[in-house]
Amino acid sequence: MPINHSIIEKIETTCTMHQARWVAVTKMRSLETLQALYQTGKRQFGENKAQELCDKYVALPKDIEWHFIGHLQTNKVKSIIDKVSFIHSVDSRKLLDTIQREAKAVSKNISIFIQIHIAEEETKYGFSLEEVIDFFSKFKKEDFPNIHIVGLMAMASLTDNQAQIKNEFLSVKKLKDTINTQFQLELKEISMGMSGDYEIALECGATYIRIGSILFE
Repeated sequence: MPINHSIIEKIETTCTMHQARWVAVTKMRSLETLQALYQTGKRQFGENKAQELCDKYVALPKDIEWHFIGHLQTNKVKSIIDKVSFIHSVDSRKLLDTIQREAKAVSKNISIFIQIHIAEEETKYGFSLEEVIDFFSKFKKEDFPNIHIVGLMAMASLTDNQAQIKNEFLSVKKLKDTINTQFQLELKEISMGMSGDYEIALECGATYIRIGSILFE
């Protein structure tokens, strides 16, 4: 499948303007396609499935920085923990505990995002706005020496209503600022925005966007 070089150039330019970074989503893409993407200079790859990430990690160059961006089951953490630099989708205290345990076992420090549920669809994962405040009120950094919480992650509703999407994204920015103020933290990152809404996300404060389908059109 051909790589859309003009889209990559546009994304790079837009991210530079907003001082943001982008992760290339590798879900269901062949190794040949990803190798071609690698040849463009891209080194930040994001995968949704644990087994796919493990397979691609083995087959692709080792200077790729892997981001796990899909729903992560606790029983899959061990298989990816030594391969990823970021986990974008931490949606429970149980998962965070598991990541800490497995990261410690391999002497790995890992950056994570806390996933927030902002979309209309109940099928999407994440803490509610109320739950995440409760989570941070009980969070103690000393209990997680191998974990660095860098920010929040969210996915907007699947809708053509751009005003709704913007409002959902702005709620994440507002929440990050509230958490930092209320708990004296320094969360700096927001992972939100995909192929269809990344420009809105960047305008609303995203520092990481996750781009897949439009790279290969």
